Amino acid sequence: MTDYNLIFGVVLAINVLATFRASSYWKKYFPSVNNAVVVVSEGDDDEPTPLVGDDDEGGVGGGGKNDDDEEEGGGGGKGKGKGIVGGSPSKASDAASDAAANIRHAQLLRKYLAVYLFAAMSDWLQGPYVYALYDAYGYSQHDIAVLFVAGFGSSMVFGSFVGGMADQGGRKKFVILFAIIYSLSCMTKHFKNFSILMAGRLLGGVATSLLFSVFEAWLIGAHANAGVMSHLGKSFSYAQYGNSVIAILAGQVANKAASYAEFKPISENSGFYTGGYLGPFDVSLFALIVCGLLASYLWEENYGGGKGDDDSGSDDGKAESSYAMGALKGAFETTMRSPDILSCGIISSLFEGSMYIFVFMWTPALTALAKAEMGDEFVGLPFGVIFSTFMVCCMAGSSIFSIAMERMKPEQLSVIVFGVAAFAFLMVVYSGGATATFLAMNLFEMCVGMYFPSMGTMKGTIVPENKRAAIYNLFRIPLNFIVLFSLLTDLTPRVSFTLCGSMMIVATILQMKLKARRINA
Repeated sequence: MTDYNLIFGVVLAINVLATFRASSYWKKYFPSVNNAVVVVSEGDDDEPTPLVGDDDEGGVGGGGKNDDDEEEGGGGGKGKGKGIVGGSPSKASDAASDAAANIRHAQLLRKYLAVYLFAAMSDWLQGPYVYALYDAYGYSQHDIAVLFVAGFGSSMVFGSFVGGMADQGGRKKFVILFAIIYSLSCMTKHFKNFSILMAGRLLGGVATSLLFSVFEAWLIGAHANAGVMSHLGKSFSYAQYGNSVIAILAGQVANKAASYAEFKPISENSGFYTGGYLGPFDVSLFALIVCGLLASYLWEENYGGGKGDDDSGSDDGKAESSYAMGALKGAFETTMRSPDILSCGIISSLFEGSMYIFVFMWTPALTALAKAEMGDEFVGLPFGVIFSTFMVCCMAGSSIFSIAMERMKPEQLSVIVFGVAAFAFLMVVYSGGATATFLAMNLFEMCVGMYFPSMGTMKGTIVPENKRAAIYNLFRIPLNFIVLFSLLTDLTPRVSFTLCGSMMIVATILQMKLKARRINA
């Protein structure tokens, strides 16, 4: 029998150690070890840059040369100044510049996380209860499948347009629009009416596209405007770590909200319901209101343009970019002309598609294995403990990313991430035991925690700024095809995980080629 509590404890200990190693406390208590670390530049200069001293913000120390002179060796922070005794005025000036960059980055990161984590919480609160709510309304499995397909289809179709509109209209405005659209989607859940629920799914699909594109586009644009692009990997690491913490917290809050009041109509023969599984959606609505208000108050507006531009789009495409179709066309042309952008899109679709299939299939897979091992003694699985274990693994992965980035570029690290993910899925397929399968699933979740900051950092340097949100949403089209395929076909968990492993092998090969073009050339 699998001891899920023991595995959770071990994973939690690994996460604590990894988080400590990635933090500024490690640099404080083990300065001699830290001084030996070499940081590989994230810019065009392939020469490694030594990291001296500590970084008060933890995680990656930045490092490398940026396009701005003031950002050279950007992550040294205060410790770099401490390491200079009787240094030249130029070194003192560099140290002061590094300290100022660290301050700007810390301020930017706080503003971003304050908004992003409320948005992430709103999404995590809803996820576990969408199917349960539709089932409580008495809809058939076919009707529920239609609603889910409509949501992903909406994300695929409408999301392609809103990304380009966000680049031109302003990403802050579209973050606020995200909060409004997702709030309306939450409100529709109170109605036992298929047409209204369908409208809510369509709105939710658009909101999901904005969540996974516009927030990231704003963050990269804000880093460029603040002159702290060397800190981008650290910001993604913090965001992924915080997202995992929020997921665990949201699970507990949603569970309390779902059991707070009885699920019933407000009056006899009324189609408007309250209580029960609607509780998490009401809490999500509150989180979305806070998200929109914080974005309007804390964030500055930024647009598609500036340092991330390239000349890959035609003049006609630029003239049409104010229109949704023109923006989509320009994003598609830019993607197809650039092997690096196209590779990023395919790789991200393959990994995130595997991640969604994993979300759909881990429950039936573990349940089937537990029933086979325990027989009549099987009474159910501790899904709360299992979910928390997965989230702690994601947190550990984001910390491991911060540690690895002290020595590697994200292009190099991603090859390892995708290779390990492929190995994890092969273990799931061929292990045959519940314990080994669960350990392999945790290994994949660690890869998830490393994937988002590494891919976010790569896309931040590869995708042109003037089409960033449009291209990010373009990446989601093949992803949604993969998700729709998994929803509309009756694949067994074994076949599904075999498909995931195959996609990870392809992603590993593509990433090796991308790395060769960007680093080894």
